Amino acid sequence: MDIDLLEYLEGFLTEARRNRFLEVLSCRTRHITVALEDVYQLHNASAVIRSCDIFGIQDAHLIEARFGSRLDKKIAMGAQRWVDIHRYDSTRACVHTLREKGYRIVVTSPREGSATPESLSLDQPVALFFGTEKEGLSDALLQQADEAIHIPMVGFTESLNVSVAAAIILRQLATRLRASGIPWQLTEPEILEKRLDWTKKTIKSAPDIIARYRKST
Repeated sequence: MDIDLLEYLEGFLTEARRNRFLEVLSCRTRHITVALEDVYQLHNASAVIRSCDIFGIQDAHLIEARFGSRLDKKIAMGAQRWVDIHRYDSTRACVHTLREKGYRIVVTSPREGSATPESLSLDQPVALFFGTEKEGLSDALLQQADEAIHIPMVGFTESLNVSVAAAIILRQLATRLRASGIPWQLTEPEILEKRLDWTKKTIKSAPDIIARYRKST
């Protein structure tokens, strides 16, 4: 991490912008992450990324085996600049990566015995998997899951739009996490990394400015 470069680039930002970055980063977490398995509708995948940004989830994982890229920048409204998006060509690769990082695999499913947003344990990092609008998650993923979560419903309708379900679950889990004693915030190196990343994305002609900086040092 080049601290001198970070300080140099932040000199191109307003004080309000620098403070806003720090404020947002103080609420960011990687303790909860989101994975979307082959979500077909562009607006749904993009809306989930917006919810990740809104509720402080730093990473989103997109499995694009069947339908390709499912992110609409207009609907995400810039959230893709602030949320780290990881792409996979198979569910297996995504699950393997998340398990290697220490995540518990939690699928959204109304199956018997599944947890609710109020009861799901957050003691271990959680990866929440959401599926396609009509088919839900694949059988292979459901079989690999460590746990399932559902949103209790009392009406005739038995399911929610995937982006709505993600927003409800993320809001409740993020609120619980911040009220807990679990160390959920980004580490200092992670915060510095994101400050540099976001600053680069904010400054016009950042590559040229960095090149001039390199020549002068």
